[in-house]
Amino acid sequence: MLFENMDLALVIALAVILVVILKSVVKIVPQNSAWVIERLGKYSKTWEAGIHFLVPFIDHIAYRHSLKEYALDVDQQQAITRDNVALGIDGVLYLRIMDPRMASYGVENLLFAITQLAQTSMRAEIGKLTLDDTFESREIINAQVTHAIDEASASWGTKVLRYEVKDITPPASILEEMEKQMGAERERRVAVTTSEGYRQAQINKAEGDKQAQILRAQGRAESMVVEAKARADAIREISSSINAEGGTTAVAQQLAEQYVAAFGQLARTGTVALLPGDATDVSSMVGKAFTAFDTLKKQVDITKTPTVGQ
Repeated sequence: MLFENMDLALVIALAVILVVILKSVVKIVPQNSAWVIERLGKYSKTWEAGIHFLVPFIDHIAYRHSLKEYALDVDQQQAITRDNVALGIDGVLYLRIMDPRMASYGVENLLFAITQLAQTSMRAEIGKLTLDDTFESREIINAQVTHAIDEASASWGTKVLRYEVKDITPPASILEEMEKQMGAERERRVAVTTSEGYRQAQINKAEGDKQAQILRAQGRAESMVVEAKARADAIREISSSINAEGGTTAVAQQLAEQYVAAFGQLARTGTVALLPGDATDVSSMVGKAFTAFDTLKKQVDITKTPTVGQ
């Protein structure tokens, strides 16, 4: 019984030792990761994702790197523009480890070094620009900082993908001046818009008056044409009636009626007027008017008759 218990304990101990040995020997590297292996204190190899075997007491895992994209927050810093304005500026940096060996041995603290390099590069780029340029040229600043960091960190086995400026904070005095400038710009735009509206309204009014005058003139012209045509038609009708049988008698009657009506009007209103001596002789006045009408008619007929040789 004692020997059986000893055999069971020995088996368990051997199993535990085997598990410990396997755990220290067999290593599994996760996806998108890379491990740097040193043998007797010297770089030996780089393990990528998969299963690997480590020689106990000789090899050891010196560095573990993630090959995913890093996003580093670059703290706010003070930068002086070309026109001597102090700005508070921060950003975010995106990078990826491309060579795990160089990232392990090229610099002591990779992420800290990249962050410091981003801050110095940003200060250098801001110093090349004026205050207005820093607000208007963010994309250019991002591209220039990315290029500067990537070029400087190439020996560290990293690839800088992009840099993004998050906030640019000018001094309080500059902010106050900018607010005043924006207020003045808004007032200017309102004044310009108002003047443009007034100008357009005046133009529209002038155009409306012009069109109204043109329409009124056209209306008067058309009215005069219609009236002239109507008068011409009436004259032709009267002429035709006079030349017809009994027309002369009708003219005499019309003249007599108009004479009597006019004389009666003068009598009713009491208007002082100069009258011929035979004004009371209606037949005499009508005869004179008819004689004048007949003489005028004969002259019109003579002018309408063509001469010989024409």
